[in-house]
Amino acid sequence: MTDESPDSEDLTKAPPGGNEPAPHYGRLALATVLLSLPVMLVFVVLVMDGDLSLPAAAISAAVVPLLMAVILNQHFRRVEASTRYLSRLREADDDGPLPAAPSGGDLLSPGLSDAIAETARQQRERRHDQRDTMAMNAAVLAGLPDPLILVGENRRVLRLNPAAEALLGHDLAGRDLALGLRNPSLLAAVEAVLAGGEQEAVEFTIPGKVERSIAARVLSLPIAAPQQARLMIALYDLTGVKQSERMRADFVANVSHELRTPLSSLIGFIETLRGPAREDPEAQARFLKIMEEQSHRMSRLVDDLLSLSRIELQEHTPPDGDCDIEQILRSVASTLELEAARYGMRIQISCEALPAVAGVHDELTQVFQNLLDNALKYGEENTVIRVSARPLAKEGAGERRLGRAGVKVSVFNEGEGIEREHIPRLTERFYRIDSRRSRRLGGTGLGLAIVKHIINRHRGVLEVESRPDEGATFSVYLPSIVPPAQAAERSQTRAS
Repeated sequence: MTDESPDSEDLTKAPPGGNEPAPHYGRLALATVLLSLPVMLVFVVLVMDGDLSLPAAAISAAVVPLLMAVILNQHFRRVEASTRYLSRLREADDDGPLPAAPSGGDLLSPGLSDAIAETARQQRERRHDQRDTMAMNAAVLAGLPDPLILVGENRRVLRLNPAAEALLGHDLAGRDLALGLRNPSLLAAVEAVLAGGEQEAVEFTIPGKVERSIAARVLSLPIAAPQQARLMIALYDLTGVKQSERMRADFVANVSHELRTPLSSLIGFIETLRGPAREDPEAQARFLKIMEEQSHRMSRLVDDLLSLSRIELQEHTPPDGDCDIEQILRSVASTLELEAARYGMRIQISCEALPAVAGVHDELTQVFQNLLDNALKYGEENTVIRVSARPLAKEGAGERRLGRAGVKVSVFNEGEGIEREHIPRLTERFYRIDSRRSRRLGGTGLGLAIVKHIINRHRGVLEVESRPDEGATFSVYLPSIVPPAQAAERSQTRAS
């Protein structure tokens, strides 16, 4: 049975705006002539042989084309009805009823309309199933947390899920995979699978401010059509795992190295207090003071190591909060006022209207706490620590370091300054220009390393400028989330 619309119409008439077949009259005339011609030749031969009279031949010659035209006309009408019916089926809405088969004098051959309608119904069901399957596959692909890339012939990227777009960018679809992933080992694995391999697995790194470790699995897909995907690339971010492994190894190495000296001192003094100095109160007081200092040093060192390890573990994940840099700077400065007074120094802060910065409040507080603390420790006594903060426009000359709009905060101290050869290594763990002075001032050698990793996580830049006997300037570039114009309005509102 066929599905019929309520207002079934004569499909021998052209549908409005549809694809109407050409009228059959010209074809009818041509077919009638061609099919009648052999009969006419027979009549001519019979007349010439005297087997048929001329009047009878003339009547027959008139009747045969007429009968042929009637028969062919019915045939052409059915062909046109079939063509229009198939055209209507093809153009019908997938969610609406199937068009009715031709009726009246243009009925198709018995059973043909039912067969056509059944075929159309089955094709519609298959299209519905395919559409539902594609929608489900798209939802599954979009919901996967790991990046997935579908690649066709010639390494052309056909599709990326949202995780892959976040990693590689939105403009890679339709382009060569090498434009987004230039790693030779990955491209070689892709070529191997395109050449007939089943699967390949590789590990590589994506360079950047924060290097990311990626494991890739390249899988061959069954080829269903020339324009469909030949292979799938599944990417797994191993950055956290690699950093965790490196963190544990570094922690053990650093602890064993840096704690050896204070632990040896503590063990030595304990043995002395239990032995030769057991009855010497003056020596006991002196040794206990040294032991206390060494214990505090170990405590600071462990705290800094744990802080550094925690920051490194999260370094590949950018922060999603927002911070007021001016408020952080003034809060840090107030906590260091007493320390500055010990050296006869003071902290001077100069801030323009600053946009909000994308960041974690506690981590940025730690950055400026370390920078100001270093400025106090290594600056000249009875001087001023100058802190300046200003907004950056994306097109500015100094903003090329950051590559986008943001904030620049500079901390300047007067003092001995830093030799040029030391500047590139300042952010290395436990690197000290003057180890004896650093330890005497209570430094652990981890402060600037912590600063570097926090700034990396915030997708910022650390810049150090210094010359001997001219002091040092530590500048931090951080990306903003509010345009400078809005920041000025916000600053005026806050002031009022």
